[in-house]
Amino acid sequence: MRALTWHGKRDVRIDTVPDPKIIEPTDVLVKITSTGICGSDLHLYEVLGPYLEPGDILGHEPMGLVEEVGPEVTALAPGDRVVVPFNVSCGSCWMCDRGLHSQCETTQVREHGMGASLFGYTKLYGQVPGGQAEFLRVPFGNTLPVKVPHGPPDERFVYLSDVLPTAWQAVAYADPPPDAHVVVLGLGPIGDMAARIALHRGARQVIGVDLVPERLARARERGVHTLNVDELGADLGDEVRRLTDGRGADAVIEAVGMEAHGAPVAKAAQQMVGLLPDRLAEKLMSRAGVDRMAAFHAAVDVVRRGGTISVVGVYGGAMDPLPLLTMFDKQVQLRMGQANVRHWVDDILPLLDDEDRLGVEGFATHKLPLEDGPQAYKTFQAKEDGMIKTLLQP
Repeated sequence: MRALTWHGKRDVRIDTVPDPKIIEPTDVLVKITSTGICGSDLHLYEVLGPYLEPGDILGHEPMGLVEEVGPEVTALAPGDRVVVPFNVSCGSCWMCDRGLHSQCETTQVREHGMGASLFGYTKLYGQVPGGQAEFLRVPFGNTLPVKVPHGPPDERFVYLSDVLPTAWQAVAYADPPPDAHVVVLGLGPIGDMAARIALHRGARQVIGVDLVPERLARARERGVHTLNVDELGADLGDEVRRLTDGRGADAVIEAVGMEAHGAPVAKAAQQMVGLLPDRLAEKLMSRAGVDRMAAFHAAVDVVRRGGTISVVGVYGGAMDPLPLLTMFDKQVQLRMGQANVRHWVDDILPLLDDEDRLGVEGFATHKLPLEDGPQAYKTFQAKEDGMIKTLLQP
């Protein structure tokens, strides 16, 4: 089959690789019809190379048609249409029973002290082949895939793999009170969808912060009050307080993560790590703080006293300095973590009807053949061509 594979920093390629096969009796094979490129994939493209090996198959946002099922699969049959959550979760362990599918005890990567395995996402998360490919082996066929109806376009459902549950959890963890002011830092796919969900759930005002004109314009079309961080600079906090009765936001969703702009020293550290041999780079990233923390510091600045910060942007360093004195003094509540995809599906599915209340149909700015994947990564990383969300279609 053809698959998008990692070969080094800013080097992804389309390769011919062996077809996946049924290994466990509860496995299913899925013929991929659409698969997304996620902002988290850019961390693999740019920063997290020490935890990858050449030939690793990328991608964790797939959907498609069941091609084959193992002998113990009863919930699905060939021809069924499914979305594959990015957490590889069993659905029946102690953690999964409590809705913590990203901490699944069956697939935890204990060798590295990490949570549940993820499709297409480094040795830290199990080195499981990903879904930017023609076919995907999916374990736990009775409990993991999300069966969806035939008929509507893929775009109505494909975001159940990651974007929708990640954004939904970001808002749930932010826990904005009724009639709240919500700030979303970063209007990439997750931040954009989180802003839509916050408005859907009754926020009085959603303030979206970014620096890419196309992202800002797109959010404004959905009723978000947008701020250009490049124009405001150090005055961002003052402007948010001006818009929120002088207090700051009730809830802040930090959807940027470790590659924030405005942190030149940390950027240099990331680039230095990328030049080290993998074994040395792994040690440095696992024991030191190499993230660019500008977005998190901005979140602490713009949240009101007694407010909540929900961190959904990915961070990679082990010892990043936090402004704990300020957070303690402001009585900030902080929640974060990988989305527990399967936990939120029942809340989201009813919204994916013909009304399209969250605007999922048309959410992708680009739909490209799988073979164009390498160029799509390059364009997305450079924030060019108005690319915000891309679907690859094998």
